[in-house]
Amino acid sequence: MPTETPQGRVTRLLFIGSHSLADGFRLIGFETVTDPEPSQVNRILRDLDRGRENAFVILDDEIMEWDVPMLSQLRHEGGRIIVISLPPLDTLPPRLTSDVAVRLQNLFGAGSLSTEEKT
Repeated sequence: MPTETPQGRVTRLLFIGSHSLADGFRLIGFETVTDPEPSQVNRILRDLDRGRENAFVILDDEIMEWDVPMLSQLRHEGGRIIVISLPPLDTLPPRLTSDVAVRLQNLFGAGSLSTEEKT
């Protein structure tokens, strides 16, 4: 479900990743693309960019590691299309691998992003 920004522009909400996670995102209004190929991810991101669309895109963490030219370009540009990764939910503690997570770990130390309670 696209959302409208204060400027009146629509922001598309997309989840691209595992079929097992797509239903949850669909329930909260995201467009979903399940189990894509790298070329499909590149095409979707290229179309968003060429169409000058605003978008909030959540990718499976695995997809962030793929060699997808438009993904690399958008991650370095920033702007209208925000791309974040969703870490695997079956690993404990969760392994955060985004650029932001790396910066936080460098700033605060590796243990700062742990979800384990301190005693």
